[in-house]
Amino acid sequence: MNTDLIGCIELTASAAIVIAALSSAFGSNALGRVRIAAGLSAWFVIVVVLGATRALYYKSGLGMPGLGLAVALPIAVLCLVVARVKSLREAFQRVPTWLLVGVHIVRLLGISFIILYAAHRLPAPFAPVAGWGDIFVGATALPVAWLVYRRLANARPILWSWSVIGLADLIAAVGLGATSSPGPARLIFTEPSSAMMTTLPWLLIPGFLVPLLLTVHIGIFVRLAKRDAG
Repeated sequence: MNTDLIGCIELTASAAIVIAALSSAFGSNALGRVRIAAGLSAWFVIVVVLGATRALYYKSGLGMPGLGLAVALPIAVLCLVVARVKSLREAFQRVPTWLLVGVHIVRLLGISFIILYAAHRLPAPFAPVAGWGDIFVGATALPVAWLVYRRLANARPILWSWSVIGLADLIAAVGLGATSSPGPARLIFTEPSSAMMTTLPWLLIPGFLVPLLLTVHIGIFVRLAKRDAG
């Protein structure tokens, strides 16, 4: 079984876990949960289509500018929708912070970056930074979620530190990926480039999981700002 096939299975399973967790948490009833799951699944399918058609590949598509839009636009839309739609805004107030933390366990799949780097398919520093950062955040997600769930005295500062690290890791990965890929923003010219991140199955990371998990981080920071961690 090759790396791409394993990655396809792992990334699809990770996306399914996050979709199930968030739709269950944000949906106030069965219909609401189905609608949220359907919306997130539709986004997932769009990313698959973009990857399958190589619409974002630098040789035949939009390249890094298109990928940047694919990362930034969903974050803006998700934040705007949750802020503007009353039912989702109220649901956000009900979702336990520990669940927002716990979904980041899927970032243990950062091991894929390390494997791809070892196979000389992704460059440094992009792959090692993104990979080990994700592994750390994913490995600590459940312990931090447990601290938040138990409302222990040190939970709040630990959650602040963990979420800052988690958000910084995602931003660093996006930045290093962009500057390692062919295009006007390229600053790191080691080979191979990070261009494979615009093809399947790896596009699922920057096109779906990164913006979704980054938005979850924003939600955690909103909770912390409102002193509502728990």
